Amino acid sequence: MIAFFLDIWVALRNIYYVLAFSFITIYHVYRGRYNRAVTTKGARDYYSAKTLKSAKLTYDVINPENAVYQKGRSYILMSNHRSHYDIPLIMHALPGDIRFMAKRELLKVPIWGRASWVGECIFVDRKNHKQAIKDMEVAKKKMEDGLLLWIAPEGTRSRTRKLNPFKKGGFMMALQTKAIILPIGIRGTERVLPPDTWRSKIGEHVKVHVGKPIDTAAYSIEDRDALMKKVRKEINVLGGYDS
Repeated sequence: MIAFFLDIWVALRNIYYVLAFSFITIYHVYRGRYNRAVTTKGARDYYSAKTLKSAKLTYDVINPENAVYQKGRSYILMSNHRSHYDIPLIMHALPGDIRFMAKRELLKVPIWGRASWVGECIFVDRKNHKQAIKDMEVAKKKMEDGLLLWIAPEGTRSRTRKLNPFKKGGFMMALQTKAIILPIGIRGTERVLPPDTWRSKIGEHVKVHVGKPIDTAAYSIEDRDALMKKVRKEINVLGGYDS
């Protein structure tokens, strides 16, 4: 019974952190005070930090290649997706002005959807090709302006010990912008909050494995499938999946 009420408390706190940060972001935008660096700091030091702390989630970043961002290049961070905790984990564990890219349907989520939009996250319409092209152009401009995009190429959380099939959109964007893809493997967040449940497991320790950067300037559009295969192989190893 105690564990049940603790789960409720953690869930309510996380909802509060999302709503509080969302309201603050929307307020600053509509007051003409939006600042990317300030929003990034709020996402990292408030929303992400408090969300991780509420579950007493700790982590290690394993970066054997010592991957760093090259000035003047666009970057797309690609990782596996195992839990709702993946977003705050990535934003807290890694440096830079990180925003996520997601399907446009999520814009309909009350308050959070609007805040994510005005806070420079990218939403892509997968059902409308013309709109998807416009969304990609917006993403391209923001990346050229220094924004780092986090994409889960699976498109949704995995419910097995294997990666889901990858979506092609993020790879097309990477090729068109000649971005550097940073493959990332998240291990353990599925224990903190498994898919299809709201009950969190407190006190878990997870790992973020950062792989070797992949420069898409060495690939053409015709090489898209080969690029997808390479990134999938990297994330499969980094994420510790069953082969």
